[in-house]
Amino acid sequence: MVTKIKTNISNKETSASFAGIFVEDFKAKELQSLKKIKELYNDERYHKTIPVEFKSILKDLYSDLFDKNDNKIKFKLSTNIVDEFENIPENKKLIYLIHRYRYEIFPLKKKIDSYPPLLQIEPTSFCNYRCIFCFQTNKSFTKRSNGHMGHMHFDLFKDLVDDIQNKIEFINLASRGEPLVSKDIVKILKYTEGKFLGAKLNTNASILNEDKAHAILSSGVSTVVFSADAADKELYSKLRVNGNLDNVIKNIKKFNQIKEKHYKNRKIVTRVSGVKVNQVQNFHEMKKVWSDLVNQVAFVNYTPWEDVYSMSENKIKTPCSDLWRRMYIWWDGIANPCEVDFKSGLKVGKYPETSINELWTGETFQKLRYKHSEAKRCNIAPCNKCVVI
Repeated sequence: MVTKIKTNISNKETSASFAGIFVEDFKAKELQSLKKIKELYNDERYHKTIPVEFKSILKDLYSDLFDKNDNKIKFKLSTNIVDEFENIPENKKLIYLIHRYRYEIFPLKKKIDSYPPLLQIEPTSFCNYRCIFCFQTNKSFTKRSNGHMGHMHFDLFKDLVDDIQNKIEFINLASRGEPLVSKDIVKILKYTEGKFLGAKLNTNASILNEDKAHAILSSGVSTVVFSADAADKELYSKLRVNGNLDNVIKNIKKFNQIKEKHYKNRKIVTRVSGVKVNQVQNFHEMKKVWSDLVNQVAFVNYTPWEDVYSMSENKIKTPCSDLWRRMYIWWDGIANPCEVDFKSGLKVGKYPETSINELWTGETFQKLRYKHSEAKRCNIAPCNKCVVI
C-alpha cells in the first residue's frame, strides 16, 4: 500500500519534517516496528554487536521511544524509518537505528562525532534535464570551461567506499547531476553491494534502461527515489524541461517488471518525489498515477536555490541543520557542506588529499558550524542568502 508524504525541503528528510504526514497503514507498521525494537533491545546477543562508542546512543533512542522522559528533542519513527527498518537484516536493525538517530537527532543537538551520518556522493554533475527550479539552468555552472562539470572516476569512488565502509552507513548517490548519466554508474552501483545499511539513489528515470535497472537491483541500493512533479504530460515537460512523462513511466514499469521477474525477494523502497512549485500540481492526481508503481509518493515545497548567489541577503539566524547531518563529495573529490552552494564557495577541502574524518571534523567545517550556531550565518556567503535551515 502506498505511503503518502508531505514535507518541506528546508528541513531535508528529517523525522521532524513529517509534521504534515498522512499515512494509510503507518500506525500498524509503527507498532510492529516498536515491538521488534523492544525484542531486539532486550536480547543481549544483539548488544554484543554494538560498538562501544554507540552504546549510549542505543540507550538514548530506546528511552526516547519507550520511556516517558522529558527530552525536548526526541527520536521518533517516521514513515521512511519504518519502511527501511523493515528491510534491514535482523542482526543489523539496532545498528541501523543508531545511525538513523545520528542522522535525525545530532543536527538538532548540534553534535558531531568522527564521521558524517550521511555522505552524499556525486557520480556526475552532468544532467540531461533543465528543471526550472534547479541550478542546472545556471549557465555559468553548466559551462564546461568553468570546471564544475564532470564524472566521478570509478577508482575514486572505490577508494572512497573502502575508506568509509563500517564508519558511515548512509550514502546518497546523487547531488548536482543525474546519476545515471555517469559513465561508470554500473560499476559504481555494483561496488555498493553489501557495504551500507542505507544507500539511496535519486534519478529522473529518463535513461533507466534494462542494464541500469539490473545494476540497481543487484547493488546495495536500499531506496530509489524517482524525481517527478506532475501527473500530467504537459505540466511535467514544463517543469522538467527535456523530460517526457510517458517515457519515465514506461521505464519505471520496466524496472518493476525486472524486479518481479529476476529479483522477486529483493527488498527495496521506491518513492516518487516531486517539487511543489505551483498550485496547478495536484498531489491526489500524483497518487493516482504513481501509487501502483512505487511504495511512497511525496511532495517537497519549492525553495529558491537555482541561483543562491544572485539572491538578496536575508535575516535568517537559525543554523543550517545539514552542517551536522551530511557532507557532499563532488565528482572531482571536492568536499562541500551543502549543494545550495553548488559552485563550492564553502568547500572544506578535497578527497583523497584529506581524509573524510579530517574533512568532517577539521577546522574549516568547525568554524562554519560555530558561526551558524552563534547566529552569524548572515556574515557568510552564500549562507546569508539561503533559506535552508
